[in-house]
Amino acid sequence: MARNKLTVEDLLTFPALQLSVTAGSGGLGRSVSWAHASELADPTPWLLGAEVIMTAGLAVPRGAAGQRAYLERLDDAGVSALALSAQLHMPPLHDAFFEAAEERGFPVLEVPLAVPFIAVAQEVAASVQEDARYRLGAQLQVFGSLRWLVAEDIDTPALLRRLEALSGYDVYLCTPQGRPLLPGVPTPDPGVLPASVDAPPTVPGGFVLPVPAPGGPAGFLVAYERQGAQPAGLAVVQHIATVAALRLAMVRNEREVLRREGAETLAELLQEVLDPEAARRRLARHAIEGDAVLLVVRRTTDEALLHCLEGHPHLLLTWGEDRYVLGAPDLAEAVGELPAVAAGMSRPFAPGVALKVAEREALWAVSKAVESGRPVVRYGDDATGRWLPEDPAVLTALVEHVLGEVLRYDEAHDSHLLVSARTWMERDRRTETAAAALHIHPNTLAYRLRRFGALSHRDLTSTGALAEVWLAIQAAGALGLTDRPGGSAG
Repeated sequence: MARNKLTVEDLLTFPALQLSVTAGSGGLGRSVSWAHASELADPTPWLLGAEVIMTAGLAVPRGAAGQRAYLERLDDAGVSALALSAQLHMPPLHDAFFEAAEERGFPVLEVPLAVPFIAVAQEVAASVQEDARYRLGAQLQVFGSLRWLVAEDIDTPALLRRLEALSGYDVYLCTPQGRPLLPGVPTPDPGVLPASVDAPPTVPGGFVLPVPAPGGPAGFLVAYERQGAQPAGLAVVQHIATVAALRLAMVRNEREVLRREGAETLAELLQEVLDPEAARRRLARHAIEGDAVLLVVRRTTDEALLHCLEGHPHLLLTWGEDRYVLGAPDLAEAVGELPAVAAGMSRPFAPGVALKVAEREALWAVSKAVESGRPVVRYGDDATGRWLPEDPAVLTALVEHVLGEVLRYDEAHDSHLLVSARTWMERDRRTETAAAALHIHPNTLAYRLRRFGALSHRDLTSTGALAEVWLAIQAAGALGLTDRPGGSAG
């Protein structure tokens, strides 16, 4: 509920002060929280807003442009009025100074020489005692909000609404880049964000404060005075920023716990140690209830992947150099935006089913993404994959039958026969083009192909043998064997 506030117009009614208005009468309704004398050219870094600044004129520039800039600087910092003792050291005031005051509705007052500045300050201090008590009460109530975090199951938007009602401010939160910091809390206009965390907190109509976090501010809190409410001041807004930091730490901890649980669940799904019903319950806890897909992602970092998946229900597991992601099919679009990424996606499947087939499909698709340079390959995009059986045991048998000796030779001699044959076939059996891609001499590639044919007992000039070898190489890719020399089908 709004309370009575001291205004600039109230100061004009105090007989002892004998104040008069010289310009900016449109702003007489501005509230006053303090009165202070300052002869600094720019006192704004030390102001909180709603002050009456009193000066004998030492700080006022002599030029018209400087005087206008001085007044605008005070107004932008939330100063309520400028009180001048014109008979002392005041330079001649230009029309531009008074025009700026009228345009902005910024009151310029004249203090008689017989009235000391301390008298103005004492009158203001005596008048705002009730307001000071209100601000102290608001601070104590904000401290009490910590109990809500612990004792009540209150979500973030509801918590902020309570704090807004207590403080008299509309509250906004964002990251340093202007993105949402906490779920359900609106973000401010990025233009109001400071260039430095050390910038003065005062902005027109309110405050901007950093939200503290380990390693540096997590973002900013912007608080604007609410229409019809009595603002409780900077100290209360600082306490709200602290509450926001605590809430952010709790949310991040909850996310980390959920992420780790998700990684454990995905590992168990891949190992097929969960029964379908338990798997569905686990996935539902992570808001995954419809058809899902499995992605294998390469050439990115955990941090970048987590950022692009933010807001998308998912499970994430890092397995060696691969990152396994389970979630809705639209995850592929988000992952595909990552720079230089290579990702393979399985066909959609129902929650709770075994993931062996989906894993094989995703591994096959990511190998194609690596080979082609495409960010995302979906299983089935390549027509060859449709001819492969889904049973991994059958695939393994096919690879062993056609490529087994080649794989063992590569493993024993650290050679690249399989990769060389695959590269040659992918380039339509053009030896010079494939050799350039492998960074070897064409004669070296020709030797490798002859050695490959001898070990596989397949004549690569025969159409039938070529087709059999090509399907076996695709099967090896589906099993993840063509990405590393020395792989084994056993």
